[in-house]
Amino acid sequence: MTSTDTVTPIRPSEDDRLVIAGVSLTSRLLIGTAGYPTQAIMREAVAASGSEVVTASIRRVSLQGHGSDTLRTLKGYRFLPNTAGCETARDAIMTAELAREALDTNWIKVEVIGDRETLYPDVAELIEACRHLVDDGFVVLPYCNDDPVVCQRLQDIGCAAVMPMGSLIGSGMGVANPANIELICRRASVPVIVDAGIGTASDAVVAMELGASACLINTAVAKADDPVRMARAMRHAVEAGRFAHLAGRIPRRGRAEPSSPQLGLVGS
Repeated sequence: MTSTDTVTPIRPSEDDRLVIAGVSLTSRLLIGTAGYPTQAIMREAVAASGSEVVTASIRRVSLQGHGSDTLRTLKGYRFLPNTAGCETARDAIMTAELAREALDTNWIKVEVIGDRETLYPDVAELIEACRHLVDDGFVVLPYCNDDPVVCQRLQDIGCAAVMPMGSLIGSGMGVANPANIELICRRASVPVIVDAGIGTASDAVVAMELGASACLINTAVAKADDPVRMARAMRHAVEAGRFAHLAGRIPRRGRAEPSSPQLGLVGS
């Protein structure tokens, strides 16, 4: 490279977009809206994250637009309502239908919780809900276990993406089973969005390096000492992890490997 050469930074948004159900997105970070100290901080953090898709529980937002509701605060973003709090397929389906009617969107993140302590999904109820919603014309993004078989079944019934857990919701434990996440990503024919468990930026990097298409993050940003700064960190982490995945890491070795030629050394 000569001194006159210039390097133009390339961002993932310019040549490597995330596509979900035919919708092209410039950011691979989806962000939640729960638990922020104030609505103003939430709005600022979402902006700093660079996300285009925001998610919130349909049971939590004010569908009538009263007060400082999330919908009005984040007007202009693509809204992904979720069925958090549902414990049966029937409840999830009813909540999704309510969201479509009230928000004029057929996108839905389906959560069907089977255990109150761990917040693990109820797989049988989840698959039943997703099958019904796909047949009813929804763009379905299910939150699920980091189980390759479950993810395969969800994409086989027509889900637009799968959202395996990194680890327990709100735990901040990062990617607990990287081998499973890597296998899910390698086999998937739909976007894989790692959801839950990410605690800090390095966790997001790991998820993306394993091949995830995107990350959905809420608690790690909302509960950080400085949510806006953490949102910015997550934005760069997701981009860095994506770049590293595309670039390809070197093999891990159990021995040293000199980076410079060994011939012609001084004194040899």
